[in-house]
Amino acid sequence: MRKYYKNQMRSASVIMDYRGQFIGMSILPYPSLIKAVGARLLPGSCLLCGADSESGVICAACQADLPMLPPRLCPVCAEQTTHGERCGACLKDAPHFDRTIAAFRYDFPLDRVIHALKYGHQLALAPWFGQHMLARFTDPDVDRIVPLPLHRDRLRERGFNQAGEIARTLGAALGLPVDLDVLLRTRATPPQADLTDKERRRNVRGAFECRSDFSGQRLLLVDDVMTTGATANECARTLKIHGARSVAVLVAARAFKH
Repeated sequence: MRKYYKNQMRSASVIMDYRGQFIGMSILPYPSLIKAVGARLLPGSCLLCGADSESGVICAACQADLPMLPPRLCPVCAEQTTHGERCGACLKDAPHFDRTIAAFRYDFPLDRVIHALKYGHQLALAPWFGQHMLARFTDPDVDRIVPLPLHRDRLRERGFNQAGEIARTLGAALGLPVDLDVLLRTRATPPQADLTDKERRRNVRGAFECRSDFSGQRLLLVDDVMTTGATANECARTLKIHGARSVAVLVAARAFKH
């Protein structure tokens, strides 16, 4: 019998295997434990709570707890709106991307799953995210997939680009080419977390370079999380300078302002 506690406020969650022996700790709520957890959980164990997830990475109970998107979103940036209309920000200053599709709302406990992929090297989550992103992506009217790039220093530190790993699974499922090395992040930028929207836009301005001609191409820009959309907007601007006819953004999760 496996014993665990699924409570966001706890300091740690002890997981017992079927013999009653300690096998690890849930990734909730500390991302610093993710790497150790991934190595110690039994095969077929839920990444979030440790329960039996059969062949999946997340059990059915935790899957049901994942934060869903609001029913009505801006069709351009996927920000929450009252009637599904274009939001005020997009009306005032239209972004360079044409639409945004997200699989989940960025909130607890999904943030732990994303951290497990990015910082815990749980690469099995890339196809899991890809599956849920495909379920939301109902218009496959695109020609190529482009992942949002990491700067080479961050890529060297992490060892992989999570957007690239997700993009690979999407490309395989849709039968589309994935351009992993044509959109480059040529300038390392400070973290965006504590910046205002205006500062975020300034922070990423001119940070990307494209090494391909995308004339007439309909591109799908892939990333794990969209917060304000400043980074995706700068990428889309760069891609359209190089001829892209349209840029749709597909993300695993969308963070909301309110």
